[in-house]
Amino acid sequence: MPPQGDPSLHRRKLRLELRRARENVGLTQREAAERLDWSLSKIIRIETGTVSVSVTDLRALLQLYQVEDVDMVTTLEHAARSSKGNSWWSTYSDVIVPQYGNYLGYESAATSIHTYHPIVIPGHLQTQDYSMALLQPRVDEMRATRVVDLRMARQERLFDSECRIEKTFIVDEAALRRQIGGDSVMRHQMMELAEKSTLPDVKIRVYPFNAGAHYSSLGSFILLGFPDDGDLLYLEHATGSMTGGEDLHLLARYQECFESILERSLDEESSVSLILHLSNKVQ
Repeated sequence: MPPQGDPSLHRRKLRLELRRARENVGLTQREAAERLDWSLSKIIRIETGTVSVSVTDLRALLQLYQVEDVDMVTTLEHAARSSKGNSWWSTYSDVIVPQYGNYLGYESAATSIHTYHPIVIPGHLQTQDYSMALLQPRVDEMRATRVVDLRMARQERLFDSECRIEKTFIVDEAALRRQIGGDSVMRHQMMELAEKSTLPDVKIRVYPFNAGAHYSSLGSFILLGFPDDGDLLYLEHATGSMTGGEDLHLLARYQECFESILERSLDEESSVSLILHLSNKVQ
C-alpha cells in the first residue's frame, strides 16, 4: 500500500476538499481567483492537485470558502504541510514528465484501475525484457533502463499482496501476436500474463481481432476509480493528459468505451487459454 505520508495523497486531499468547499459557497474558480487577487491558473492547479499549497494560501482559501470547522481546518493544514515532500517516484524524475507524475499520484490513491492498449502489452503488465525491447528503438539505452526500472517499481507496488486496487486489463490480440524482442522475450511475457491473471483483484481480458473497431481503436487509455471522487481518465501519448470533472463528456465517452470493449472481449478463462496457446506457438 502507498505510504500515508506520500505528498501526492495529501495534494489529492486538498484538491477534493477545496473544490467541495468552493462549490458549497457557490463560487466559480474564476470568481475565487478574483476575490483573492490570484491568477485563475493558480486556483486550477490547486484543484487539480498539480501543485502543493502553502498554509498561508490555504488559510486564505478557507476563509473565502467559510470553512470554520476546527477539525477540518487542522486536517487540511496538516495536508498542506505534508504536500511538499518527495513521492516514491521522485528518484525517477529525470524520465517523468509532470503530467505523468501527477497521474502516478492518483494511481496510488485509486481503488480501481481499468486500462486498454490497442498495440502493445499495457505497461502495468510488461516484463523487464519486453519493456526494454519496446523502448530501445525510441530512446537511448541509459534512458530506456531508467524507464524500465520505474515500470518495475510501479508494478512492485501495484501487485503487492497488501494492495487492494481492483485491476482490469484489456489486452488487444494484436499486442499478443506482435513480436517484441524475439521468441524468448514473448514467451516470458505470455507466461507473466497468465501468472498475473491468477492474482487476487486482477482480471485480464483479451480483445479479439474479430471484435472490430471501437472508440479508442487508435489509442490507449486508463480509467482510475476512487471511493470519494469521480473517475479520472488518463490518455497515454507523448506528454499524457488527464481529465476528471473538468471534461465530463470526454470522461463519460471513455467509460462507455471501456464497457463496450469489455463486453466484446473474451472471458477470463478464454483469454488465458488464448495467451497460453500463443505462448506454446512461440518456438
